[in-house]
Amino acid sequence: MERFVFFGGKGGVGKTTVSSAYAYRCADAGLETLVVSTDPAHSVGDLFDQEFGDDPRPVEGVEGLSAMEIDPETEVSRHLMDVKRKLSDQVSAAMVNEVDRQIEMAHGTPGAYEAALFDRFVDVMRESDPYDRVVFDTSPTGGTLRLLSLPEFLEGWIDRLAAKRRQSIDLFEKAAIGNLEPRRVMEGDPVLAHLQERKEFFEYAGETLRNEAAFFLVFNPDSLSIRETGRAIDQLRERGLEVRGLVANRLTPEPDPDENGRGACYLRSRVETERERLETAKAELEPPVVAELETHVEEIRGERLGSVGDELEIETAPGA
Repeated sequence: MERFVFFGGKGGVGKTTVSSAYAYRCADAGLETLVVSTDPAHSVGDLFDQEFGDDPRPVEGVEGLSAMEIDPETEVSRHLMDVKRKLSDQVSAAMVNEVDRQIEMAHGTPGAYEAALFDRFVDVMRESDPYDRVVFDTSPTGGTLRLLSLPEFLEGWIDRLAAKRRQSIDLFEKAAIGNLEPRRVMEGDPVLAHLQERKEFFEYAGETLRNEAAFFLVFNPDSLSIRETGRAIDQLRERGLEVRGLVANRLTPEPDPDENGRGACYLRSRVETERERLETAKAELEPPVVAELETHVEEIRGERLGSVGDELEIETAPGA
């Protein structure tokens, strides 16, 4: 199995439980494991009855397992402040107020959330040397897909920005000294240096996601969840990212044969419907179903995650 494992899916299908259960299983297999929540719901702490923050923290009572919860709002603010600082270093004093205004406007614009969160989880991947396995409990499918598509779009965008910057320097220098060979200011230009740094950042992200990451999608046995899972598979494939397997979660348990009351009849009918939908998913969706998890009466927390992890037919061994 690859070092980085992502669990995605429609909101509310149980990604946090599944990803935490898999992380628990990896730790139980002797791997130093980190589970990272990028979901605004922040439920990893609830599962382990422990508070987590922006830095990895050992999970109490589970040897070899650490967890962290990334707060999206905090990341957006931090990301934009970093942009503001770098811009302020490059512009005149008269432009600083305009920079501040534009940064404030950017806080609520489409894409700010994805850009900030993407930077943070790529940082997590780059700083993951202490861990054998990093498991990401990602945000709902739409946000995750936008997040994972950033390297593809931004690498080319940065190339175009760098080309425009070089052209601007060239024209400025020629205007300043006449139509002669421009001076070599490009070699020390801080804007070009930052663009190159960002390009390398996105190249690393794209290469790592394609070569060192495995993707699994969690779905529930209902038509809407299955259709959205199918769309997610297609969209990830378009970006060169193959889904390794599917986890069917929250299947209704079948009542005992001797139960014939109204509740039992309802459950049997529901089980039959869910089984039909599950068979549809197996027939129509290309990746294999690697687990069929029934709904539990009791909450799945702490040590109970181990039993759920045992039901996941997903390798834990590195490189498996």
